[in-house]
Amino acid sequence: MAGWTLPMEGACRCGQVRFRVNKAPLFTAVCHCTGCQKMTGGAYSTTMAVPADGFDVIEGETVIGGEQQDPRLLHHHCDHCKSWMFTRIEPGMGFVNVRATMLDDPRWFTPFVESYTSEALPWATIDAPHSYEKFPPMEEYQALLAEFAEINAS
Repeated sequence: MAGWTLPMEGACRCGQVRFRVNKAPLFTAVCHCTGCQKMTGGAYSTTMAVPADGFDVIEGETVIGGEQQDPRLLHHHCDHCKSWMFTRIEPGMGFVNVRATMLDDPRWFTPFVESYTSEALPWATIDAPHSYEKFPPMEEYQALLAEFAEINAS
């Protein structure tokens, strides 16, 4: 299933902020929540969760923006074009949620998990192996991570 080659790089729409991913994703997902719909201007957001120590902004600087209903969610945007590039969860959760569409080549991206199907637009259907009305229960994450790693090891 893995179609990526490390390192992966990406940028905002205008190219002023660039990032590099040096470690394999922990999982991929789409989120159908209305917050993600409004922040992307689309039916859902794409997410590639990568280890925090495998992600670096290599050019430019980001600003925090977007809906801040939860102060732990730090949505990073390019200050010039306002692209939503990635989200860090504080205190450090050990991973960064990178918008997969910001990659220079996102064609390999396939959602492994879809969340917030309870808020999905009726026509926005995703064929992900795991689907949840909200977020996956915390007790399921270890199994999801292990399955994703196993599938992508081959």
